[in-house]
Amino acid sequence: MRKSDNLNLNIFIDALGWEILQKNNFFTEIAPQRKKIETVFGYSSTCDPTILTGVSPREHDHFTFYTYDPENSPFKYYKVLSIFPKFLMNRGRVRSKLSQIVNKLHGFTGYFQLYNMPFHWLHLFDYTEQKNIFEPNGINVKQDTIFDTLRDNNINYCRPKGYDEEQSFAEVHDAIKDSGVEFVYLFLGKLDAILHQYGTDAPEVAEHLKWYEGKIQKLMEFAEKQYSNVHLSIFSDHGMTDIFASVDVQQIIKTQCPDLKYNKDYVGIYDSTMARFWFFNDQAREQIHQVLNDIETGDILSNSELVALECNFKNNRYGETMFLMKPGHLIVPSHMGEKPLKGMHGYHPDDKTSAAALLSNVSIPKNVNRLSDLRAYMESDLQLVDFEIAS
Repeated sequence: MRKSDNLNLNIFIDALGWEILQKNNFFTEIAPQRKKIETVFGYSSTCDPTILTGVSPREHDHFTFYTYDPENSPFKYYKVLSIFPKFLMNRGRVRSKLSQIVNKLHGFTGYFQLYNMPFHWLHLFDYTEQKNIFEPNGINVKQDTIFDTLRDNNINYCRPKGYDEEQSFAEVHDAIKDSGVEFVYLFLGKLDAILHQYGTDAPEVAEHLKWYEGKIQKLMEFAEKQYSNVHLSIFSDHGMTDIFASVDVQQIIKTQCPDLKYNKDYVGIYDSTMARFWFFNDQAREQIHQVLNDIETGDILSNSELVALECNFKNNRYGETMFLMKPGHLIVPSHMGEKPLKGMHGYHPDDKTSAAALLSNVSIPKNVNRLSDLRAYMESDLQLVDFEIAS
């Protein structure tokens, strides 16, 4: 194993938004250089592939986990689960265990969760992230990622695969002990869960940020003993918005469109901050559009808006109509969950609480401004690409 004088240490802290950093004075000593980064429309299922590929959601074709596609659905026989009582099957622990079983049955290697998807209609949907996007060839056959670059250039790298943060730090520590790795991609996801549960102003947020700061400080001190140069980058995929109201969009549509039948006239997926629809006749489209236009806490995204957001997908893969809630409002119940949360992301990227962040111990180039810039930013430090990104 060859030794390296340089370490590219990349730490991805899920939901470490720019506005959260403004509230909490952390990482100022170990990563004094900091910059607001423009996120993309969607959830982590959109943001993470954008970081890894360096291209827009429209190009890498990952947006939300579930999409209407009955012909390619891997869940054709799961309708039988709808015979069991809802009070049992909708429990978080039951859903989580079932997700693990489904994951193994289908050989999914990516992040998979059933969430609150109705078993009665699950056979109508395909699941996007069946492959592990953090491995080479993880997006699709046409789109490579930074992990393909690392493999193709024989760069020794470390990417802890588990979700236990203490264990992940230990894995990175061991990997850099003998100066054998040049590149580290450390994912830390607990802050996101804390923000969902408690909101952005809770003391639990500051406490966990302080824990991160201590762990990263120790890791940096150790790394600097092994390498001549350590480039630290701490970045996120999106921010977090505090929730103050919820709306039952499903019930509103059922009440105001009593003649419309699900899977006969339309199909809808109700995510936590958006509702997505496919229509089978003009009457369903007109009625549901009228209902959505009357909901003051959200807006139908126009085609021109989706083009601007680079989320106009071929064949309306993720929905003919997308209805986005205004910041602070949540769809409850949704196909993501039955209970309201204190914090959520997935609102319009222009909202200030949506912005991500990039922190470093060295100067950040002026032309690093968006999530899609981060791949080239990381690869340029390995001197694999010419760093020329449009502002």
